[in-house]
Amino acid sequence: MGKWYNILVAVDAMESSLTAVHYVGKVAGGIHGVSICLLHVYPEPPPDFYVKGGILEHYQDKRTSRAERVFHHCTEILIAAGIDKKAICSTTQMAEGKTISETLLEVRREGDFGTVVTGKRGVSKAEEFLFGSISNALARHCQDFTAWIVG
Repeated sequence: MGKWYNILVAVDAMESSLTAVHYVGKVAGGIHGVSICLLHVYPEPPPDFYVKGGILEHYQDKRTSRAERVFHHCTEILIAAGIDKKAICSTTQMAEGKTISETLLEVRREGDFGTVVTGKRGVSKAEEFLFGSISNALARHCQDFTAWIVG
């Protein structure tokens, strides 16, 4: 099990993500040795993407650019909470052949993160059925790490 203060925070442009980042800042701000990785996972292009002339590299660049803006804002929140900028990193990944939840859990395992944080969106049952729920996936799979689901 990774150390709790090696924290992976799943973020996107939703308000619930920012709430989660604020929470992490309140809990971890000022703690010596804390490290925080901001992760943005985005889905593969839709099935008709290539038929319509889409280019994967452009899709990835657009998604990465959006994530960079989110990372910048989240980093400002964490620094304001007392976390050293050097303790914050960020990464963007496309969920290739997997769900976003599976990708998040894979990054957690590879990085040996002891804590995974996500905001709770409050999706409907229909949305949860279609797209899955990251918070539900974390709750089901957190056997060797801690999950903070911030609502």
